[in-house]
Amino acid sequence: MIVVTTPTGQIGRQVLDRLLDAPSGTAQIRVIARDAARLAARVRGRVEVVQGSHADPAVLKAACADADRLFWLVPPAPSADSVEGHFRHFTEPLREVMGRHGVERVVSVSTLGRGVAKNAGQISASLAMDEAIAATGVHYRALCPPFLMENLLGQAESIRDAGVLFLALAKDRVLRTCAARDVAATAARLLLDGSWTGQGDVPLVGPDDLSPEDMARVVSEVLDRPVRLRPTSTADYRATALRFGASEAWAQGLADMTEALNDQGFYGAVQPSTPEDAPTGFRQWCEDVLRPAVLG
Repeated sequence: MIVVTTPTGQIGRQVLDRLLDAPSGTAQIRVIARDAARLAARVRGRVEVVQGSHADPAVLKAACADADRLFWLVPPAPSADSVEGHFRHFTEPLREVMGRHGVERVVSVSTLGRGVAKNAGQISASLAMDEAIAATGVHYRALCPPFLMENLLGQAESIRDAGVLFLALAKDRVLRTCAARDVAATAARLLLDGSWTGQGDVPLVGPDDLSPEDMARVVSEVLDRPVRLRPTSTADYRATALRFGASEAWAQGLADMTEALNDQGFYGAVQPSTPEDAPTGFRQWCEDVLRPAVLG
């Protein structure tokens, strides 16, 4: 039995699709969903559904009963009053389940930066989550992408209406990227494989060596319309997050994360590409995903 968290999210949905598309009889699937109505019809008819949040110990316990594999992702919570507390709120119930139930393998979405990232807001909290889960002794794989290309989807309106792409990152330095579909593909492959053991990171770094300025150029070429990069200061990024309803703690975490990325460079050129696990190039993603989102 495979348990999937965030089955309607950007990555979790694609993990679930890939599991369902695997050869018939490969594995039984159970999902934890806050709102089962958001699941696609073909999904609802083929999976068990445990309704609720995977931060709820009772929900997680029920979902993991008789399960041996788990896809784990802590969803963002812009209203959280503590970034670290938000990740602990999810992780502590999981640690209890690991100790008392039969889940043998966990595949989690984390991030690059282990051993390098310092005071990096949500990145530091995610890396601390990995360490807490690994301490249970469970077989564990942390999927570690850098900047997810899907982060740009929230700017579809700005790109379409103003021809502007905002990034609070150094405009002329390489920013490594990864597509959500490559994270999902790797997660599904590991979840369907019951032979791996031990603990480790799986870097997921796309094939490009583009700077934010280069990314804006590629977006412009794919959309066939001018799109310019507008660099944003960390302070402006924090203010924008607050304006859109983020808590002080969450907005400060985003600011700390951005400063760490700019100062410490662990999403930069020092990271080698991993084309075997993250083959999607930025241009291809723009054609497949961003262009439809912007142009309809």
